[in-house]
Amino acid sequence: MLLRKTLSLVNALAVSLLLTGFAGAAESGGVPQTIRIGVSGPFTGGSSPMGVSMREGIRIAIAEINAGGGLLGRPVQVIERDDEARNERGAQVVQELLNKEGIVAGLGIVNTGVALASQRYYQQARVPIITSVATGSLITKQFLPPEFTENFVFRVSANDTLQAEMIVEEAVDRRGLKRVAIFHDATNYGQLGREDLERALARRHMRPVLIERFQLRQSDMTQALLRAQQEGAQAILTYGIGPELAQIANGMARLEWKVPLIGSWTLAMSNFIDNAGPNAEGARMPQTFIQDPGTPRRKAFLDAWRTLTGTERIPVPPA
Repeated sequence: MLLRKTLSLVNALAVSLLLTGFAGAAESGGVPQTIRIGVSGPFTGGSSPMGVSMREGIRIAIAEINAGGGLLGRPVQVIERDDEARNERGAQVVQELLNKEGIVAGLGIVNTGVALASQRYYQQARVPIITSVATGSLITKQFLPPEFTENFVFRVSANDTLQAEMIVEEAVDRRGLKRVAIFHDATNYGQLGREDLERALARRHMRPVLIERFQLRQSDMTQALLRAQQEGAQAILTYGIGPELAQIANGMARLEWKVPLIGSWTLAMSNFIDNAGPNAEGARMPQTFIQDPGTPRRKAFLDAWRTLTGTERIPVPPA
């Protein structure tokens, strides 16, 4: 569940702080020092539904932790920065958080490319970062032995190796489809996701009948969809984010081409659902959180979300 995931994430940071000796000077003049934790993500732009969902979930968890006495007897202060889903901006804000704000741990990062460009600064500073949303399979593998004796990069989201396997399992194992096309965006997220999909297909002795790469903010997928149609694709497997995924769904509707749209968890983004409207119906994707008050813990989180944001809707529940 989302709240339990975030609470576990922050508690894991407490363990890291203890292990790295942060438990030293607990007070200054009798006043407990705050534990400053950095949170970065895309709070504006096309990836913002993920970033805002993540940020609000972290705020809820931090408020609950502080209400219970904080971490190590100290209140937690969150320092937030918008990375705009841009690699260079992400690297810049992480350096600011480390060098100017004096954070002792980091949370967040939504986009795979931003993670790969920025988390090295956490590694160099020996400051733990728990990536909350970005799913690229390489994210936790940048700093492995023997080159690195310690790895300060952690993650709680479902990685793309797992998601790609679930996507292909849905298309091939469950539905029995033999001819699938892959549509992916040109970012690190899309490129690495496409590789994971190809590996999952190869394990079944299959290859995609077509691979199409598209750009962010690309508004017309007609020609790519026509090529997939001509190749006899029985499904479209996707790795991208909401706005462009909506263009795929809308393009399929204009062509009156009804084949399954199966992709990564970003098919749950609000800007896919809103921009595609009825054309989003039937899209399938892995999910790690369902917005349903089925347990007391989940209900408590949803109540807290409603109180904090004033709305029932979570833009991207698994974020």
